[in-house]
Amino acid sequence: MPVTQLPAHDIADLALAAAGRRRIEWAEREMPVLRLIRERFERERPLAGVRIAACLHVTTETANLMRTLAAGGADVALAASNPLSTKDDVAAALVAEYGIATYARHGEDRDGYYAHLNAVADTHPMITMDDGCDLVTLLHTERPEQVAEVQAGTEETTTGVIRLRAMAADGALRYPVVAVNEARTKHLFDNRYGTGQSSVDGILRATNILLAGRHVVVGGYGWVGRGIASRFRGMGAQVAVCEVDPIPAIEALMDGFVVMPMDEAAAWGEVFITATGDVNVIAERHFGLMRDGAILANAGHFDDEIELPALRRLAGGRVREVRANVEEYDLGDRRIHVVAEGRLVNLGAAEGHPAAVMDMSFANQALSVEHLVGNHGSLERKVYAVPDGIDREVARLKLEALGVGIDRLTPEQRAYLSSWKSGT
Repeated sequence: MPVTQLPAHDIADLALAAAGRRRIEWAEREMPVLRLIRERFERERPLAGVRIAACLHVTTETANLMRTLAAGGADVALAASNPLSTKDDVAAALVAEYGIATYARHGEDRDGYYAHLNAVADTHPMITMDDGCDLVTLLHTERPEQVAEVQAGTEETTTGVIRLRAMAADGALRYPVVAVNEARTKHLFDNRYGTGQSSVDGILRATNILLAGRHVVVGGYGWVGRGIASRFRGMGAQVAVCEVDPIPAIEALMDGFVVMPMDEAAAWGEVFITATGDVNVIAERHFGLMRDGAILANAGHFDDEIELPALRRLAGGRVREVRANVEEYDLGDRRIHVVAEGRLVNLGAAEGHPAAVMDMSFANQALSVEHLVGNHGSLERKVYAVPDGIDREVARLKLEALGVGIDRLTPEQRAYLSSWKSGT
């Protein structure tokens, strides 16, 4: 039922609400764990009276997380974490169908992005939920007087966790944050299977190229890079991995991938995708080495893994859109194509992770918020892992929803595992 009194909002078009609701309900079919949590939250109301400010991708999956938090009694305000990932129909449905304050417009500029971020900060949150640490950073740098009101927070993505750990190391972090990204049921599945599939999906939607036989270069071999590399290989591509860490580099080699530095890969590759969380993985010196028609994309959080300012300067204004979500940079002797403006390709040019994967990630989010509301007083100002009990409960619920059974240890096996006396 549509709400009778609309919450505060800044969205593109309320008339899209009905279409957004249909897509949200479609995603919900693939999110049984979050649905089970929402049903319990409706009964127990563990978040009653808690103000939550979230900066997340405004997608159908996020909408179901917001519904779950609201069912638990929370007062939720949502801002978009990426201008290109926002689905305007979902934003409309959150406002008009579910009564959740939402600030998100597809394609919003930098000023609009920070206006929306400040709008959710204006709600004086007790809990923050971030995807990239921008909300936490805003509160700490521009609204320090508000930080004391915040009990705790969660962080969804690798890049945000890196920034938070840097804050904690500097003594700058002023409230505890749970790194949802580090949950095994998140990074083993969301980062690997979700980003792997959806990044390939984004590149194919944008370019419609044949992957079989192509030279594909993957920058970084963390969980995201692993997933992307394996999915490209599964489509028949020849895949090379670039790394700075010798351990994932040798892992990539033993997984059957070519490993080489980017200075060498620049001339070898035809399609490039970065997944590191660092800046200038593909830098100015690489553009002149690339083949004519090279395709560049990014699966890291921010749009700075490719040195786009240098690419624009080299093109000297000779930039045009050649397909939806594909810009061509004419360097004179070669053309380089950038997908989704160098932003997250799986969200900028596709629909992000499949809902079945986000089910586990957002189940971790919901249960971590519940944990923080109940335990924030005993936590230090640092970055915490998702409690193991939550991680295992999410996995258990997922298996239960899928109708999959697993073995249980017998008393004899438990005794053996806890003893040191048994030997050969």
